[in-house]
Amino acid sequence: MLADSYGRVATDLRVSLTDRCNLRCSYCMPPEGLEWLPKDEVLTDDEVNRLIRIGVTMLGIEEVRFTGGEPLLRRGLTGILAAATALQPRPQTALTTNGIGLDRTAGALAEAGLDRVNVSLDTLRPDVFEQLARRRRLPDVLNGMAGAAAAGLTPVKVNAVLMRDINDVEAPDLLRYCLDHGYQLRFIEQMPLDAQHGWRRDTMITADEILDRLGTAFHLEPADDHTRGSAPAELFYVDGGPETVGVIGSVTRPFCGACDRVRLTAEGEIRNCLFAREESDLRTLLRNGSGDEEIAERWRAAVATKLPGHGINDPSFLQPSRPMSAIGG
Repeated sequence: MLADSYGRVATDLRVSLTDRCNLRCSYCMPPEGLEWLPKDEVLTDDEVNRLIRIGVTMLGIEEVRFTGGEPLLRRGLTGILAAATALQPRPQTALTTNGIGLDRTAGALAEAGLDRVNVSLDTLRPDVFEQLARRRRLPDVLNGMAGAAAAGLTPVKVNAVLMRDINDVEAPDLLRYCLDHGYQLRFIEQMPLDAQHGWRRDTMITADEILDRLGTAFHLEPADDHTRGSAPAELFYVDGGPETVGVIGSVTRPFCGACDRVRLTAEGEIRNCLFAREESDLRTLLRNGSGDEEIAERWRAAVATKLPGHGINDPSFLQPSRPMSAIGG
């Protein structure tokens, strides 16, 4: 197993397939974008497949979520997905995407074995979308969500980040849109993972504020019958249910004590926490001819050193040098 010294066991593997993205969201990267990883530093499809196989068959990984950057930009995505779902025991599979191009690829992804999808949607207003993402692609995102639903990747989950004085007034509109379309909405507190290191606690929309904004249009009550477990979202029934909305308070309501995640970056580094400042290199072992057990042992050692929490609320906290696009969600 991938166990740490605090009794947590990692069973959820987040695999970043690329650091590249076709949006430039302000809470992730600067307008001019970032310097992408050289192609020869990114894991090949076969290397990704091998690490997933080791994780699933030797280390107890039960769910594999593909992330980016934007994972739909990875040419070999469907093949990697098919290889993962062919493993025994078969892991659950998920994809976190900005939705651009999902309307064209959802059918093939479903056929390859994708179980579910999370799509980022922060606004329903084209002008605000362009302000946040610096691209005019809102119709593409909405079409992608519809395409995922049509392909049977349901329920489509939607992730939204509220930014003060930009889109924070849209919380009720976003929830109403998702309810009308059968999507499951999750609001996420903005985290200090932007490339510009411009995150500030006093400008972040907190979980309490999110609930206050939603409360102006909906009656919310905790969904106490839903066991949260290691899931990051607190669920609330909307107007008596059965529909729910989730709030992920990564900063003000941390859930580190139940975390079951481990992350693999696009170039083969293991990160035992989204906010870790140290990584463990598996790519060198792959390319030096190391056996599966040696790679598995390096992986176990990496997870064993996981800290008790992300430390955002500690005065000594330092933001990771990598932005979200380079880490994988």
